[in-house]
Amino acid sequence: MVDRSVPRHAQHAEPAVQQKPHSHHYRPYVPPPPRHRASEQPTRSPAEPQPAAVPVTAPKKRRARMGRRKAILGISGLAALTGGTAFAATPGGQEVVDWALGRSDYDPAADEASDGNPARPGGQQPSTVRTYTEQNESYMASKAGDALRGNIPAGGRRFSSPAIAAQATKVTVPTALANDPVRHLVSRLTFGPTQKVMAEVARVGIDEWISQQLDPERIPATPAEAKLGDLTTLGMSVADLRAARKDHEAKGIRADDEMVQATIARQIWSDRQVFEVMVDFWNDFLHVPAFHEGSPVLRSSFDRDVIRRYALDNYPDMLVAANRHPALLTYLNQSESTKDEVTDNLARENLERYSVGVDGGYTERDVRQAALLQTGRAVKDDRYVYRADKHYVGAVKVMGFSHPNTTAAGGEQAGEEYFRYLANHPSTARRIATRLATRFVSDTPPPALVERLARSYTVNRGAVKPVLLELLSSSEFWAAVGQKVRRPLEYVVATYRTLGVSPETPASYRAGGPDRTPFAEGMRQLQGRLQELGHYPAGAPGPTGYPDVFVAWSSASTMVAFWNEAADAVAGSRPMFTYQRPEQLVGANPPKTALPYVAALAQRLVHQPLPPEALRTITGVAGLAPGAAVDATLNGAAVAVARVILASPQHLLR
Repeated sequence: MVDRSVPRHAQHAEPAVQQKPHSHHYRPYVPPPPRHRASEQPTRSPAEPQPAAVPVTAPKKRRARMGRRKAILGISGLAALTGGTAFAATPGGQEVVDWALGRSDYDPAADEASDGNPARPGGQQPSTVRTYTEQNESYMASKAGDALRGNIPAGGRRFSSPAIAAQATKVTVPTALANDPVRHLVSRLTFGPTQKVMAEVARVGIDEWISQQLDPERIPATPAEAKLGDLTTLGMSVADLRAARKDHEAKGIRADDEMVQATIARQIWSDRQVFEVMVDFWNDFLHVPAFHEGSPVLRSSFDRDVIRRYALDNYPDMLVAANRHPALLTYLNQSESTKDEVTDNLARENLERYSVGVDGGYTERDVRQAALLQTGRAVKDDRYVYRADKHYVGAVKVMGFSHPNTTAAGGEQAGEEYFRYLANHPSTARRIATRLATRFVSDTPPPALVERLARSYTVNRGAVKPVLLELLSSSEFWAAVGQKVRRPLEYVVATYRTLGVSPETPASYRAGGPDRTPFAEGMRQLQGRLQELGHYPAGAPGPTGYPDVFVAWSSASTMVAFWNEAADAVAGSRPMFTYQRPEQLVGANPPKTALPYVAALAQRLVHQPLPPEALRTITGVAGLAPGAAVDATLNGAAVAVARVILASPQHLLR
């Protein structure tokens, strides 16, 4: 649950509390302990310390939540203790009395909007008094971030199609990757190149392949996706999961776990790769953690009915659907917000995280007004309900949006008009454009490209596909070869994809028990490994989602964990899957001497030639002279050499 009584800035916290490293300390989120959590030693490196803030007075305590009947009884007892009217004569006492007695002159809209931080009073714009920045921006405000800014591609323009842009654009930034448009496209728009996808793009052409990927319903499911049936909760509705809750608990089955596992499986084996990349993108933007209170029943439906439903459709409909979904409303405690006791959790995150952003121009009073408008939205028996009797009635104004909000029955529709206003706001367009450019182009997205993407978003009323086509038709996209680094999940998935790991179970495999199929057990193990790495689908514990810049994941421990996982994958460490031995990767007739063998294996694993110096170094690691005669196993060194290649920049970059 989100505790709004906790100060939103680190400097207001008790000094004895040890904060975990994070990009900022803006309203730390403290969820209930989940059954599954990421590693207690995050592999992300912390952002550089923020400047010390000006000391402020202690935040005003908030009134505890209670019903009117209980409040009236309490006031009666308190009045007896304080001498009758003495309590009611105080400003705070008068406020409580007015509220408890339901006096008609009590106006919740007139309350001072505050999030517990006296440096941010009602009417003040949050960004002008904050001590933090947007998450990606926070990580990039470092020396490493300054160095990366030097790699922004110069200039920028839009071409009539992605293929023409690819042909006309020159790569001018330094990179370890080859200037191969097909490899660049596949590296950015999939979870990692494979021989099959590279050959397909070369065969049908860049424009046709993109067109096919943007129409995922026409792409057949792979045989591997048929195995998702082993994850028995995937197709179950919220009502079905609620009814089966006790049975699932007895069997140790959790639908939120299986949602995570299915997402990983699709990232590795689905042919609908652009769709899966966009699912991952939206899970970071409109983020509801995989594990939170109620997630075993609710989270898989949010994935299916909100994120996947609109991933390539449009964002306004996605935001409206999210605000009607019990997963988001439960996560942000919206049922507790009524006309008599307004909480701003959902209202604040809708503004700050899911639309315009902290720099979008809203004020603390806008947050309060939005919270009033959203009263009545609630969850009952794990279903979304609108309770008209709990909705605040009265005119509201949030930024440039105003609504008379004259009836309780019309409050739900008024709220949906407001969500669409937010989703179509210019600041939302700019934030989504920046996030897309950061995901697909560079950790330092070119401003001109961001403006063109934002314009496309606005013109197309939040439709996703036109914005992606605008991005893919830009010179900035094609010039940014090698300017993105794989995050932990992306590295592991790309490794499985390039090694050609299959979900088929070998005949030699012996299951440990009847509770799970081999496929389900393998996915459980992969999920556990990604949780240890601190990066798995929808895994960020707070509402921010994961950072999408290299600096956030650049610790030495992260690199070592990458290499260890690659070594395990090469060795076939999960025997319920089918692996190709490294000597099989170079084909039926491998080269007979060491250096050409290493070159062939590198081409197969990283889909580009390695520089001669790198090839000689890797051959030396194997203890072989460049011209030494070798057998099909590289004289027993194929496994070691494959591990080194997968630890190279050519595999780490995307």
